[in-house]
Amino acid sequence: MKFGYLIIYVPDVRASLEFFSSAFGLATRFLHESGTYGELETGETALAFAADELAGMNFSTGHVSAHASAKPLGMEVALVTDDVVAAHARALQAGAREIAAPTHKPWGQTVSYVRCPDGTLVELCSPIA
Repeated sequence: MKFGYLIIYVPDVRASLEFFSSAFGLATRFLHESGTYGELETGETALAFAADELAGMNFSTGHVSAHASAKPLGMEVALVTDDVVAAHARALQAGAREIAAPTHKPWGQTVSYVRCPDGTLVELCSPIA
């Protein structure tokens, strides 16, 4: 067993891919011609987006859409960077909403949180020494 994908269901896959490219510098690896599924270049494990309509096909009882939730869902995507302050500012400039400003943690990491236009909660953090 190995971790293969993290798939986030969103209202507009192309918009999420474009936001993650603009805000975090992650290039699109793949976008299906239907526009309902796409992946970012994130290394061995794919960060992917699928259209809410696919969730409707996959889950007969429905799902909680992150963009429609007043609060972030109880999960996050963590992106590691050497410059959290600059990454945080870039994300805000691209359209993210600040959840928590960059803060230096007692264990040595700098961490911040933003919420993307599609509702995804992203932690920006420095590497753990």
